[in-house]
Amino acid sequence: MKAFDVFKLKGQEGALVMALGFALMVNALAMQVSGIVAISGFLEATSINQILIVMIVDYALIMLVGSLQSVIIDKFNRVLLIQWVTLIFSFAFIVLRMMFLVKAPNWLNYSVMYLLSEQQFVLFPLIFWVLANDIFNIAQAKRLFPLISGWNFIGKLLGIGIAAISPALFLRLEIKPEEILLLNVAVYLIAFMVLFTALRSVEVRKTVQKSETLKETLTEGWDFVRNVPAFKYLMFAILALTVADTIIEFRFLVVTDSVFVTQTSYQTFFSIYRLALTLMALVVQAFVTGYLIKQMQIKNTFYFFPIVAFAGAVGMLLVPGVGMAVATMASVKLIRDTIHESGRASFLGLVPEERRGRVSTMFETYFNSLGTILGASLALLIVTLGLRANLDYHLYYLGLAAAAGLFALWAAFSLARTYDTSMLNWRLKRRQRHTNASLLDKLTD
Repeated sequence: MKAFDVFKLKGQEGALVMALGFALMVNALAMQVSGIVAISGFLEATSINQILIVMIVDYALIMLVGSLQSVIIDKFNRVLLIQWVTLIFSFAFIVLRMMFLVKAPNWLNYSVMYLLSEQQFVLFPLIFWVLANDIFNIAQAKRLFPLISGWNFIGKLLGIGIAAISPALFLRLEIKPEEILLLNVAVYLIAFMVLFTALRSVEVRKTVQKSETLKETLTEGWDFVRNVPAFKYLMFAILALTVADTIIEFRFLVVTDSVFVTQTSYQTFFSIYRLALTLMALVVQAFVTGYLIKQMQIKNTFYFFPIVAFAGAVGMLLVPGVGMAVATMASVKLIRDTIHESGRASFLGLVPEERRGRVSTMFETYFNSLGTILGASLALLIVTLGLRANLDYHLYYLGLAAAAGLFALWAAFSLARTYDTSMLNWRLKRRQRHTNASLLDKLTD
């Protein structure tokens, strides 16, 4: 019995799954390493308040990438594109290592590393999954995508583990912390060679894309959101929740930075935190999320995140210690990345195929980015004014986070209230299929 028979792999599927899975694993590994090292290094190199500026720049870049995604993806050969992306990331980490070598300011080095890790999170998966959809048909995708996605989880665990043990190991070996960047350079180069070898003879399905300007895409997506009440209230909820999420994350960094004062200690702590959160998310996603969505209507799944965000912000106000900060941060991220994200994806699945891409882009890219930029900007304003007036300013931005959580809860109630009438909106009607096809569907039900 062949090893691949366990996974029902046929023909060349085994080699493709291994190659694509390995590339996904490499990106997840490198992303965790760069993200954890960037946060811990940045906190030691400069004032924690400066992270708010980096967040603003970061999500402005994410919006730019989202705006250009149709140009990037639809007008280039996707096999070459994924290969070039792996090479570009490898080269970017070489440049970053050179910045450390020439003794550029550490705040700049770690800011660039943070921005780079965020683009690893956004750009690589975007191109990767479009390519995977072009390589495999729908039946293959249902069988193989869960298997390929599993490599991403393995990469996350490996990356977190490496980031956790590297401070003590590098200290014993008298190696500088930034040398870990060479690991990212190496794994991306290996991923390029694997992809180049495995995809040389792969036939990618040709797709015909409708040519649209960015303005046309945004106009149609915004028209849908504005005129379908349930989606309009989901927009309000997401904007408010990202404001609360951003402020809570900032407060978490402020509190934990005051306890773990060195880069080594913070990197170890942050790695353990991410490892625990990843494992909890896996359990919740596997055993809780699907059950809740099945037992509850989709419209009712949007209550969890606002309640946790509001309770977390109030908890941070009342109990200022590190324990509450970690518990709040973990709870918010856990609910956001499991129940809320799955509910939102299911909700967006109600949008007809011909509009889904534009509407999803609004929610997944623009609203998330705008909310984060707004949250970071308001927190930065409060911190700046608070420092000048010698105020206990954290009370004000946590109060803002609590208010944002309450507003998001109102939006969730409004979404549930307008859900049934929204489903009757003509914009949610799918294109009618041919009469014979509809008759065949009825006969085969």
